[in-house]
Amino acid sequence: MALLKDKVCVITGGAGSVGLASARLFLEEGAKVMLVDLTDAALKRATGNLSGNVTSIAADVTRADSTRAYIDATVAKCGKIDVLFSNAGNPGASAPLAAYPEDVFDHTMAVHVRGAFLACKYGLPQMNDGGSIIVTSSVAGIRAGGAGNISYITAKHAQVGLMRVVAKAAAPRGIRVNSLHPGPIDNEFQTNIEQAMGKMMGIDATAMFNQMIPLKRHAKPEEVARSALYLASDMSSFVTGTTLLVDGGMAG
Repeated sequence: MALLKDKVCVITGGAGSVGLASARLFLEEGAKVMLVDLTDAALKRATGNLSGNVTSIAADVTRADSTRAYIDATVAKCGKIDVLFSNAGNPGASAPLAAYPEDVFDHTMAVHVRGAFLACKYGLPQMNDGGSIIVTSSVAGIRAGGAGNISYITAKHAQVGLMRVVAKAAAPRGIRVNSLHPGPIDNEFQTNIEQAMGKMMGIDATAMFNQMIPLKRHAKPEEVARSALYLASDMSSFVTGTTLLVDGGMAG
């Protein structure tokens, strides 16, 4: 039987590489998927690459009214939620502490941390018992970060604290809450981070990361999606409050 047969799954950051790969895999496993991203144009491109029971809505995950709107639209269209995948993110900026832009710090925290908080706050009451919440953090939320991308690293650590608090709150209903921690991924998002980091540090950041990863390469989005499927499905039925690394051994 399909692992997510008739399960209602919400994926924020759904037009990005991990969101899109996860949506494709969830659909293959029988899910009803609501894709959420910032613009209709991005969602139109994403859904054009998918087949199955998929719909979409544009929303700003940093806003409470926008979060309520995508949650309510999902319930109205598909029914109560079984899987809430808070995956939206932005890259922050690479800069020394003394020169770090405060507006970038605030916006990065808003997208990653406030976005995940609002998803949990408004999503949890609209979930079926026994469901799953997944928060995309990063290997940067586990290991000691470098001195460059301060807002991103800080946000990724903060998401772990949020996940653990929500896991305790959701446990009486059998709802599992975990965070997913990819290492560097071969996608546009990571490329932009590495280019900015490389420019600031005067190095080839992509090569640097590949040397830091024991498996000597970046992850494919589909590899991260398979780990998301594990957390979304009953394969992880006794897993909650934990951090799942998908990093090729980078954090070891």
